[in-house]
Amino acid sequence: MLSQISSSTDKSVFLPFKKKILLVEDEVLFAKAVVKRLQKAGFECEHAESLHDARLLVKQFEPDMALLDMRLPDGNGLDLLSDFVAKNINTIVMTAFGDVTDAVNAIKMGAIDYLKKPIDLEELLLIIQKNEKTTDLQTSLDYSRQRDTIVNESVQLIGESAAMQSVRQQITRIAQLSSLSDAVQPTVLITGETGTGKDVVARYLHASCANHDKPFVHVDCASLPAELIESELFGHEKGAFTNAVASRPGLIESAEDGTLFLDEIGELPLGLQAKLLNVLERRMVRRLGSTKERPVQARIIAATNRDLYQMSSEGRFRSDLYYRLNVITMQMPPLRDRGQDVLLLANYFRQMTEKRYALPHHEFSVAALMAIQGYHWPGNVREMRHQISRAVLMCTQAMISEHDLGLPQLAAVNANTSSMQGEAQVTLDGAEKAMLLNALEQSRNNVSKAARLLGITRMTMRYRMDKHGISV
Repeated sequence: MLSQISSSTDKSVFLPFKKKILLVEDEVLFAKAVVKRLQKAGFECEHAESLHDARLLVKQFEPDMALLDMRLPDGNGLDLLSDFVAKNINTIVMTAFGDVTDAVNAIKMGAIDYLKKPIDLEELLLIIQKNEKTTDLQTSLDYSRQRDTIVNESVQLIGESAAMQSVRQQITRIAQLSSLSDAVQPTVLITGETGTGKDVVARYLHASCANHDKPFVHVDCASLPAELIESELFGHEKGAFTNAVASRPGLIESAEDGTLFLDEIGELPLGLQAKLLNVLERRMVRRLGSTKERPVQARIIAATNRDLYQMSSEGRFRSDLYYRLNVITMQMPPLRDRGQDVLLLANYFRQMTEKRYALPHHEFSVAALMAIQGYHWPGNVREMRHQISRAVLMCTQAMISEHDLGLPQLAAVNANTSSMQGEAQVTLDGAEKAMLLNALEQSRNNVSKAARLLGITRMTMRYRMDKHGISV
C-alpha cells in the first residue's frame, strides 16, 4: 500500500526545510503511529508496506531519509538498503528484539543507525534529529540530554506495596548522597527478574539526583552486537577499523556528568569486563585506535537478572568487577509479590495507551480485573505493559473484557465454568464486592481514590457500592 501523508508543525522541532522520510514497514498499526508522530514534528512522510512499493516511492518521492524494517512480506530489508546507500539516503534500520544479525550487517553496508522493536516514538524522533547533525562529542551530549529530558519528564515509579516503598526509600537516600559533595558517586547494582522495571528505577534514580539535567545513557549489554560493542562503548578514532570514516565518542563518554546505565551487565563479554573495570577504577576512557585517555565523570548504575556472585565463582564474570559494581544493591520485586500494585499498574498502562494513541476512555470489567489480579505475570511489568496496551488498542467496546486481555490461563478457567453460568455469576458478584471493599480499605474509605485504583469513574464506583449495599 502506498500512502502520502501531509504534515503539520511541532514547535518542539525546528527544521530548516521540510525533510522527506520514507517509512518501509508492514505493521500497519505501528506505521500509522510513526507517521502521525513524524508529521507532527514537521516531516513529510510516505509509507510503503513492501520492498516493491518502496522501490517505486524512492523514484517518485526522493526521500532524504528512510526508516527500514528488516522483515518485509516480499524479502529482507537488506535487499533495499544497498539501493538507499547508493542514492545517499540516510537509513535507520529497525529490527525485532533479540535479532541483531541484520542490524550488524546493515551498519556494515552503510546504515547510519539501528533500533530494536518495540520502538519508542520519541526516541526514534531524536535519533532522526541526531543523525541530521555532525557526530562530535558536544552533539552527542546535546542529543542525549534532549532524549532523556523527554524520557525522564514522564518516568514514574508506580506502586504502593511495601517492597516498592523500600525501593523509594533507597532512591531517596542515594539522591541525598549525590548532593553531599562533588566526589565520585558510589555505583549502584539493581537486581531482579526480567521485566520487573530495573530500567525504570535507574531513570527514576537519575531524575531524583542533583544532576538530573545531565545525560542519562542507557547501554543494553545484551543486545549490542559483538562486532560493535567495543566501539559503541568506548568510541573510536578515524581509521581505527575498516568503516571508521570519522572519529566518534562512545556511550561512556556521552554520559559525562550524568548517569551511565549498564543494563544486563552479566552479558558483557569477559574481554571487555577488564576494560570496563579500568574505567570504573580510574574514571578514564580510551577510544579504539587512540593512545590518548579521556577523563569521564558519571554515576554508574548496573542492572542484571543474573546471579553475578555465582557467575564470578564459576569464572563467567570477573569477581573484581562484581565487587566494584556491588557497592549499593537494590532488589526489584517480581510483580506477583506486589499485591494491589498490579491493579495500579494495569490502569496506568491503560491510561498511557489511550493518551498515546488518542483513544477514548476504557474501563476494565470486573472479570478482567479479577483476571489481571489472579494471573501469575511471569514476564512481570514488561509483560503487563504489552498485554494491556494490546487489549486497549484492539478493544472496540468501552469495556475491556477478560477475553480482550488474552491471558493464557483464561481458556482453562472459561472451560471449567462454561456449564455453571448461574454459579459463576454468583461468584463474580461476590468477587466484585470483595474488590470494592479491598479498594476502599486500601484508600482508607476515600471513594475517589478507590475508584482510581480500580480504573473506574467515581459515579461507577458509587453505583457498584449501592448495588452491593456498601456504605462508608
